[in-house]
Amino acid sequence: MKAFCRDCFWTGEAAVKRCPSCSSPRIVAHPDLDSLAIAHMDCDAFYASVEKRDRPELRDRPVIVGGGKRGVVTTCCYIARISGVRSAMPMFKALKACPEAVVIKPDFTKYVFESRRILGMASELTPLVQNLSLDEAWMDLSGTERLHGAPPALTLARLQARIEAETGLTVSIGLAANKFLAKIASDLDKPRGFSVIGAEEAESFLAPRKVAILPGVGPAMVASLEKAGYRTVGDLARADPKDLVEHWGSHGLRLAQLAHGRDARVVNPNEARKGISAETTFETDLSRVADLEDKLAPLCDKVARHARADGLAGRVVTLKLRTTDFRIVTRRRTIPVPTQTAKTLFAVGRELLAKEATGRPWRLIGIGVADLVEAGAVEDDFFAGDERRALASERTIDTLRARFGAGAVTSGRILKLKRQHETD
Repeated sequence: MKAFCRDCFWTGEAAVKRCPSCSSPRIVAHPDLDSLAIAHMDCDAFYASVEKRDRPELRDRPVIVGGGKRGVVTTCCYIARISGVRSAMPMFKALKACPEAVVIKPDFTKYVFESRRILGMASELTPLVQNLSLDEAWMDLSGTERLHGAPPALTLARLQARIEAETGLTVSIGLAANKFLAKIASDLDKPRGFSVIGAEEAESFLAPRKVAILPGVGPAMVASLEKAGYRTVGDLARADPKDLVEHWGSHGLRLAQLAHGRDARVVNPNEARKGISAETTFETDLSRVADLEDKLAPLCDKVARHARADGLAGRVVTLKLRTTDFRIVTRRRTIPVPTQTAKTLFAVGRELLAKEATGRPWRLIGIGVADLVEAGAVEDDFFAGDERRALASERTIDTLRARFGAGAVTSGRILKLKRQHETD
């Protein structure tokens, strides 16, 4: 097989413009199609697509998922992107670019449910599924040909069609020789894309592209690289790795490898997530401690619920604040017992906040946990009595919410902490 049809799954040895079986133009052809097995699956405008599926009247309208006029865009549909709307864009800029857009607040309960459906389908094909977030994952289908009766490429195309048929959502697939190239490939032909990058073509494919395409290269790193004369990936590929290491240490060596399309990382389902966090931007700037705590409390609840749902706990609590001039302030504290409870998050977060809330106005607050471990480590910890008691209570609340709805039960623990603080 060197080519196949994504609609009827016809296979052939040569590339054709249209499928000889069903006349579809959705043909995938590549000389390495039979041998590649590393894939990156990325849901197309995931949150916005879920909202459009559930509200068909929005199908042909620009949709932005995010919060408030002073918030930021979580994601947006492709119609909104045509107008220049992008993820993480301030909401006021997004609405200026696309004033006719429909703004919907995120509903993570729905998104988590759909994510688990999609990742569950992927896990039926291979145990080697490493999810990066709710809407994307790497897959390794090496050695699955006999199990599925087809090469990985065709198995992935069938998965793509199944996801669309059963969920009403679409995904794009990137198939390549390694994780780095697969992730780049999945973004080449969105939405409903299926793109392939072979090992031999990787270097020539990457050479003309800006250095920002490389993972870990943000705006600050781009500026540093360009100042040193490295504007394209090809510039990095032609550089002496020793020079890159001299300037940027181990990161420079990593850039040298990526510039040649090399990536030795394996798809690891057990690779730890870096953290779980939530944040909110205020409608008006806040400076009073009590007002900031009012915003912090529900974020603690949200992060704790996500941690419990994923079976994880964090050893580090991180508080994030943003000033009115957009400067970010972060404070971290390592705690003796890993947590997945809102009670502990709020208690630690409040202490960190107290040192910063000295009267200056803030426009954003966030809370998160990092240095994640399996939740069982908490339950087996002899010194985790308070955390275990809080966990039992909050799990009961989780059960009640699952049965009667998210707004049916409000935890009294955070409110109790606040009242204690007010009387101190």
